[in-house]
Order: sequence, then structure tokens, then C-alpha cells
Amino acid sequence: MAGHAPDTSSEDVSSSGATPPAGARPHAPPPDLSSSDASPAGSSLDSESSGGASRAGATRAEPSSANGDSTGASFANEPSAGSSGGTSGAKPTGRTGRNLPLAIGVGLGLGSLVLLSVYTVREIFLAVMVVFLFIGMRELTEAFKSRDLHVPFIPVATGMVGTPVVAYVWGPTATVAAVGLTVLALLTTRMLEGADGYVRDVSAGALVVGYLVLVGGIVALLMRPEDGDDRVIIFIAATVASDTGGFFAGSFLGKHKLAPTISPKKTWEGVTGSALMCMLVGGWLVWWRLDGGTVWQGVLVGLAAVVTATVGDLVESMIKRDLGIKDLGTILPGHGGVMDRLDSLVVTAPVVWLLLELFVPS
Repeated sequence: MAGHAPDTSSEDVSSSGATPPAGARPHAPPPDLSSSDASPAGSSLDSESSGGASRAGATRAEPSSANGDSTGASFANEPSAGSSGGTSGAKPTGRTGRNLPLAIGVGLGLGSLVLLSVYTVREIFLAVMVVFLFIGMRELTEAFKSRDLHVPFIPVATGMVGTPVVAYVWGPTATVAAVGLTVLALLTTRMLEGADGYVRDVSAGALVVGYLVLVGGIVALLMRPEDGDDRVIIFIAATVASDTGGFFAGSFLGKHKLAPTISPKKTWEGVTGSALMCMLVGGWLVWWRLDGGTVWQGVLVGLAAVVTATVGDLVESMIKRDLGIKDLGTILPGHGGVMDRLDSLVVTAPVVWLLLELFVPS
């Protein structure tokens, strides 16, 4: 699956502070882990430079100086390799701090894999999607452990694999049943470990089920009709258009902050670029690829996609800031983890599926 604006602002995160009351879990303020307006070539909106130590599959920001400034807080201000102040011979990086040629190459590779699988054997795409969602689920649940959240693995993993399959074979009713059974198995399995932390762990597990398991089933529903290959491409292309339009508009024009307390690098100019690109791509593809689809319907799909893609990026930014990490993984060179690429897609899928079913019923 293809897939979650430059600014040099950072937050000073102090390692000192008042001693928490007895029984309270220390929860230090997280560093600046926000993402930019977009990453190129089908990646999600997080575009900070890679760095930090790895813990539980996530890239964490560790203190680097006596005054408590963390590496995560200073990533945006550090000169990147390949800049005028960088080391000679280092790999080129863009204004976002990532290795842009490598990131673009990985993005194009993922896009090619999606196109090839969707338009040849759909079951291959289904398998690829399940693999990526499974890896994303592992990244998220491992990162949760940094806050002492332990999601039961077996029921969530079973639902992650089974829900897209039953959705593709049997449709919406089976999808609802699979998600419901996954939650029931989650609640039951966690009881075996005792009452301590039960609500905390099953709540985190329910988040994963709604965030990834259900969305996997919805993407399978998108692919199920005869024209499902085109519906999937419209969904992915609209999300990629949001990322790409936001990246370029934010990079060259971004000045006014969209949500400085959540994602300091995201700008209104970047969101405007995302909206324009989404409307163009959505209007064109819905009219061209779907029998009975019109340009205005595609424009509405594009507008909805830019909203959900932006929200999806902000949601993951909040998760990472709360967990105190910069990236949820390192498996994709130049991008971060799988979840860092899926953040916009998982929130956009339900809305695009619903709108396409309303406009051009399958």
C-alpha cells in the first residue's frame, strides 16, 4: 500500500519537573514529534528526519544534553546531511530532513506494487494489504508498551488477518461480525492475565481494532465489486494527492501554522495545496474510471479525502507525542515505519468507501 511543510520550530523539553504523586505514572512532556504537510511519492504526511534510539520497534527521542533538550526536540533544527553545514559526501536530504531521493524511490516502489497487484490478481493486493496492516499493528502495539499498555496479541492479530478476508469473500455483514468477534476475543483473552490494568489494556486493544482491523475490512469492501480495482486506486490516489500537494505547497509557500500545538510544521498553505490536488485527482478519476461517475462527485470525494488525510496525520502525531517517539518504526528507508505511511490512509478509507457507495453504488 502506498501511503500516515518545512519548519524549524522545536520545543524545549525539560527533563526536570515536580515529583509525581504516589501511585501516579510519570508522564514526561513529549518532544516535538510533529510531521510536515506531506511527504512525496505516496508517503504520509510525517516527514521528519530519522534518528534516535530504537525501543519496542519505535524510534524514541532520548535526552542528549544536561539541560534536558532531547534529540527529538532538536531534529528540526539540526543541519541535515547534505546541507551546507553537513558532512562532505553525505546523502542529500530535503528541507524536511529526510533523504528525499530514497524516500521517493521507496514511495514509487510501493505505488508500483499496488498498481501491479490491484490490476492483475486482486487477491495479491489483499495479501499485501494484510501484511502491511499486520506490521503496522505490531509497530503500534509495541510502541504502546512504553506507556505500560499491553495489547493481547493473539486476538488482535487474528482479527487483523481474518477481517479483510471475510469482508472480501462475504461482504459487509461478515465484516461487522468479524470486528465484533475480535473485540469479544480481546476482552475475554485479557481476563486471563488478571484485573490489574484490564481496562487500560483492552482500551488500547479496542483502539487498534477500530484503527486498523476495521479499516482493513473496509478496504477489502472497496475492492470487492467488479470495479473494485478502480475504487481502490481512487482511494489511494486521493490520499497520495493530498500528501503530494501539501508537500510542495507547504515547502514553498507555508507560513501560517495550522495546528501549532499538535503539528507545528503543518500550514494552511499546505492544506490548501492538498485540497486543490485532491479535487483535481478525485474529479478526474471518478469521472474516468467509474461507470456513471461524474466530475462533481469526484471533487467531493477529493475534498473529503483532504480533510480525513489531514486529520489522520494529526491523530498519529498526537499518538506519537503522547508516547514520546518520533517514528513508529524504521522498516521503510526514508519514511519511518509502516504506520507512519498508513496514518492518512486508514482514516480516509471509510469516508471514500461510503461516498463512492452513495454516488456510484456497487
